[in-house]
Amino acid sequence: MKLTRFLYRQWLKVQEVWRVYTGELRRIFTDPGVAVIFFLATLAYPFIYKAIYWREQIEDIPVAVVDLSRSPESRDFLHKWGAAPDVKLAYNCTSMAEAERLLRDQKVHGIIYFPSDYAAQLANPVGKAHISLYCDMSSFLYMKGLYLSCNQVMLEKMQNVQIDRYEQMGMDKEMAWVLVQDAPYSETALFNPVGGYGSFLIPAVLMLILHQTLLFGICMLGGTAREENRQLFRIEGRPRSYSVVRIIGGRSAAYFTVYYALACILALLLPRLFGLPHVGNPFDIMRFMVPYLLSTIFFSMCVSIFVRNRESGMVLFISSSLIFLFMAGISWPKELMPGSWVMLSHAIPYTWGAHGFIHINTMGASLWTTREEYKVLWILTAVYFAAACLLLFITGYIHEREHERSFHERLNRKITEIKHKIVHENAV
Repeated sequence: MKLTRFLYRQWLKVQEVWRVYTGELRRIFTDPGVAVIFFLATLAYPFIYKAIYWREQIEDIPVAVVDLSRSPESRDFLHKWGAAPDVKLAYNCTSMAEAERLLRDQKVHGIIYFPSDYAAQLANPVGKAHISLYCDMSSFLYMKGLYLSCNQVMLEKMQNVQIDRYEQMGMDKEMAWVLVQDAPYSETALFNPVGGYGSFLIPAVLMLILHQTLLFGICMLGGTAREENRQLFRIEGRPRSYSVVRIIGGRSAAYFTVYYALACILALLLPRLFGLPHVGNPFDIMRFMVPYLLSTIFFSMCVSIFVRNRESGMVLFISSSLIFLFMAGISWPKELMPGSWVMLSHAIPYTWGAHGFIHINTMGASLWTTREEYKVLWILTAVYFAAACLLLFITGYIHEREHERSFHERLNRKITEIKHKIVHENAV
């Protein structure tokens, strides 16, 4: 009999969780604003970002040439450099002042300068030839394209100059070549073969989209409930103190059901569709998504408890997106951040989710190799789940105390009115 009653009570709890789950799904699909954020924005934002970074590299960057040497050596250098797809030798200037005017007018994005003694210094066995390259830093892509292509030509020229100087010293050409190639090197771009900014940034942005649309949508649902005076801390017909865990469980299950399907699309389909690096094991990626989505859901639910109206979610969405991206250490190295910001970033699920996803998807790491991020996300899931339950319980407790105080105030006011009425009737 006791076992039967126990099982019956557990079945009732499961029914309550199911009621919360279906009710939250109904709220998601019947609220146009939330449906747009959860579905349209989550799927449209990646295409917007990819359209912005469609061309991974800038080609034909216009450059001004100031060649005071006017020598075969400088012309040979410019011929090889101009053959690079990144560079376009647009202007030949007679002075640096003329080239600087072109740079200020944004007609060129770089200046290369050859001093008058360039050829003489190359011919001198102990001389040092100098080339000056000035790059437009309004976009680091200009600097990257010009600097890397110029550096490759310069390294090739250095080998030829070294061989010529060894020959001038009386050394055999083959021996000179062996000395120059004593420490050969080859350039290999790991995990980003094209060296593009989109391939570097968009995988991190995909995880940020999941994080921020979840945060925005859950805060919008919480603000809407408060505007409509609905009590999210209670299941109808049940005491508050016995229902907060089942409320959090049912609501989070609804969000997880929706977003796990969206995460499959963003993490598995879009990198292949966009031609981004995707060398990771799909099963490892989807296993990693479980704690990432759960920790983000519970984190968002904690934040939503403090949201008082529907529009506050938009403020959070706009103000926190770039902050989270920088704090994660993706677009800016953590070593250059204050220690307090680094510690704060560890409490944000996106920080660990972005690094873990890049390790698995872009670098081909296994889930075991990414175990630190994986474990921390499970820890954050447990912490934010407990915090969400506690905050919801406190919210319900405060609401009940206010309700009781308001009830007693109204009761005392009514008693006082009755007493005054009785005194007035006796006086008459």
